[in-house]
Amino acid sequence: MPGAARAPGTPRKKAAVAGPGKAVNREPAEISKLEKYLSVITESLADDKGEEIVVLDLTGRASFADRMVIATGIADRQISAMATHLERKLGEAGLKRVLIEGANGSDWVLIDAGDIVVHLFKTEARAQYGLERMWGADLDVPPGGAPEAE
Repeated sequence: MPGAARAPGTPRKKAAVAGPGKAVNREPAEISKLEKYLSVITESLADDKGEEIVVLDLTGRASFADRMVIATGIADRQISAMATHLERKLGEAGLKRVLIEGANGSDWVLIDAGDIVVHLFKTEARAQYGLERMWGADLDVPPGGAPEAE
């Protein structure tokens, strides 16, 4: 419709903001590279004393990534260091384009490593945003139906 109001953003960004939903048609990442980078990420976070490290499989569920890693840090300084170390280690592993948001003293740092998105939180922020609840597989709706009753 000419003159109709349109929401800003690309369809991919709109789908990402909307959260999990219908199956997403996206070419999955090459598994060997994905596992290699995922190993670098989880080992780096563990080395930096990251707590409650969780890896969520988003394959077919998200248009922006195939895996999501969530970890908790105690203080801003620790979270910032975790992000910096992660960026360096991923670069050494061959992933050159790593984007970091919020690393300058924030309760939440986002690291975009292409097919893997990493969220580093302080405890309170992690509980507040509840990404595990939002993206966890236990909330998936089976095709053609409502969630199964327990």
